[in-house]
Amino acid sequence: MSDQENERLKRLRERQLPDRDPLAKQQQFQQNTSIKEKRLRKPFVLSKAWKDLPHIIRTPFYGLLLGILVILALPYLWPSPYAILAGGGVTVLFLIFGVVMGNSLDLRDDIKNNMK
Repeated sequence: MSDQENERLKRLRERQLPDRDPLAKQQQFQQNTSIKEKRLRKPFVLSKAWKDLPHIIRTPFYGLLLGILVILALPYLWPSPYAILAGGGVTVLFLIFGVVMGNSLDLRDDIKNNMK
């Protein structure tokens, strides 16, 4: 064999050795698992979980809270036996408005994401 052929085979062997090295694969595996473990160690944050919920769930919840406040406040402002029923009706309207508003906000976000 010529010297050029010997040199070419040496270079080929030097390139193939790292590819076959089991320690390199083990190091890569350990690195990946350590990254996953770091992600799992992050504390649970309620505000981040709330922001991750879609608008169609969050907005009716705001409407429900507002409706409950109306149910509690309306009998003091309007002394009538129908005050609680009217408050319930207002609560239902707020819930419907919240569903419609939440759906439209989610659609807006989907359109923005698809435009990118």
